[in-house]
Amino acid sequence: MTAHVRNHSETYSKATQAGEHKGQALLDDEEALSREARRVLRRLCETGAVLALASDMDKAVVLRSFKDGPPTRTAVVSREVAQAFALKDWINCTRAGRVASYSITTTGRAALKEYLDEEVTRKRRMKGAQDGASPFRDSQSDWDARLGASTVAGVGRSSMAESPLAMLARRRDKDGRTFLTPDLVQAGERFREDYELAQMGQGAALRWDRFMVSGDRTELSGDATIAEGPKAARERILSALDELGPGLSDIIVRCCCFLEGLEAAEKRMGWSARSGKVVLRIALQRLHRHYIDANGHVSAMIG
Repeated sequence: MTAHVRNHSETYSKATQAGEHKGQALLDDEEALSREARRVLRRLCETGAVLALASDMDKAVVLRSFKDGPPTRTAVVSREVAQAFALKDWINCTRAGRVASYSITTTGRAALKEYLDEEVTRKRRMKGAQDGASPFRDSQSDWDARLGASTVAGVGRSSMAESPLAMLARRRDKDGRTFLTPDLVQAGERFREDYELAQMGQGAALRWDRFMVSGDRTELSGDATIAEGPKAARERILSALDELGPGLSDIIVRCCCFLEGLEAAEKRMGWSARSGKVVLRIALQRLHRHYIDANGHVSAMIG
């Protein structure tokens, strides 16, 4: 696999020896490799997703193309992680050049399924050991189980692996206009990217669940043991949730982060049928405005 990468991508042929050593070092860190696999390979299973890596950049990005509008960035990946994935044969170079493109392989899908199955088992054990169930944790575990099942069946690129945003973005009214415009989808994906980065601290998922249920942010924002990247992502999430307020923040988290379907979200929140998509669009409009007001644009470089 290493020879394949070097022969078909000038990106990897120009990689430094130090960078290669870091990629190899990641292979020896099972916890970090598992975390990055769940975060990145999941995004590469989505329809139209590729990992793009430029020869002169330290970061790679996962881009997802839609029929209408420019590609949307859904994840940021370090060069070392991309190198480790290639060495594991989880990604394959599909286009060489100054900016090389990589797609997930069958081996990568199988690895993702294994990691997700392990994560679901771990969460179920932790959930059973805790008093009181979190509806947000249930939503996330349900999605992990469904995505794992879809990968088993070899249909990781089916609608099962697509977010509610992607499905709504394909819907059109009688005049042919999309229900969600590309800028709203981009805002939702930016929020989801921050959420995934925020989970990278130790025990972050459990603290996040308690925050969403109780509204107490002391554990989420006060953890001094996590790295600056996840900490900054948490602060961006908290700022966005403050802007959205109750109701709008709930639908954003459920649909953008936990990838819960609209019907399921409506039932959990006690809303009338078919109201969820309207509330979600309003939430995305406000989220988009928040990013513009805060940064001047939506896709600020993070990670």
